[in-house]
Amino acid sequence: MRCVIASFPFDLVKGEVEQSMSGVEPEPVTGVSVTIGRRVYPVMQVGEVITRQDRRDFTSGEMRRALTRLGFTCHDAPPVAPAAQVRPDEGALGW
Repeated sequence: MRCVIASFPFDLVKGEVEQSMSGVEPEPVTGVSVTIGRRVYPVMQVGEVITRQDRRDFTSGEMRRALTRLGFTCHDAPPVAPAAQVRPDEGALGW
């Protein structure tokens, strides 16, 4: 499938993406992620591997769109844990 990522055209095939990511260890997920095989990768890591471009050259939206069109399942960023609540009668140091 032909995709344009960071103004460059790429002919991507699902099997080739799976093969490219087969020996790559997933980084910790902090944003949008994609499931490839049994592993979950950040979409920016996948984009860097399959396009051989720097992560600053493309967006997670471009990669998410391309990977979804190829048939991969993309996931939103994990929810952020809420900060600890400080009661009004306690000081800023929690005393």
